[in-house]
Amino acid sequence: MKTILYMNNEKFIAGTTLRDVSAPELNNMAFHACIEPESVLENRRHLAVSLGCEPQNLVCASQTHSANFHKVTVSDKGRGAEVGATAIPNTDALYTLEPTIVLCSFTADCVPVIFWNEVNGLVGVIHSGWQGTVKEITLKLFEHLKTVEECKPNDFHVQIGMALSQEKFEVDEDVYLKFKALGYADEFMYFKSETRKYHIDNQKTVKKQLLLAGVPEDRIALDRTCTFLSDDGFSYRQDKKAGRHLSFIMRKN
Repeated sequence: MKTILYMNNEKFIAGTTLRDVSAPELNNMAFHACIEPESVLENRRHLAVSLGCEPQNLVCASQTHSANFHKVTVSDKGRGAEVGATAIPNTDALYTLEPTIVLCSFTADCVPVIFWNEVNGLVGVIHSGWQGTVKEITLKLFEHLKTVEECKPNDFHVQIGMALSQEKFEVDEDVYLKFKALGYADEFMYFKSETRKYHIDNQKTVKKQLLLAGVPEDRIALDRTCTFLSDDGFSYRQDKKAGRHLSFIMRKN
């Protein structure tokens, strides 16, 4: 099973599963985008083994391109892990202070955000498609973490995972205007006169939201792999039947 690890030390392990021609359904990890649920289960079992845990340690959300987030507790363990219907509903970001829980986020062009707090051990994942970005899910969650969980922005490390590149993320004026309305995304957009399309860098817009929340720039890493152009990527824009990557983080025991 192909996986990229962004972090693996004595406290945390974090990464993203990759498209893999040798795995069932090319290593698709999502029930909502699969042909056979058993294939997804097999892939998730392989992931759990690689992380040294059980599939029941996974916690998944039913993602709806919202700005909703959920604090995961021990009672949530296993939600959406083996039966899609048990996933946390209408939620696009998860965070927890609990060890050995694997937080999961599913993408196929959207921006996955993985983060960990070195001081208090809080970890989390965010699914930020363009709709989540214009709803400022990342900024809203980090403001919540600062005010409610009393986290300091300087204590975070953030990995922005592979996503659709600006070259391939072309949109019409309606989407462009929503990004422009943010007031800080202009430098991440350009207009291509030949096609009459706007091109948006969703990753850098999300990074800007992290900076606005106070996360230091040297604590933010970007994986600039394009899900459309890379053989390791699942791209919904390229193939409406594409599988999904699973971005994950676990605080070790």
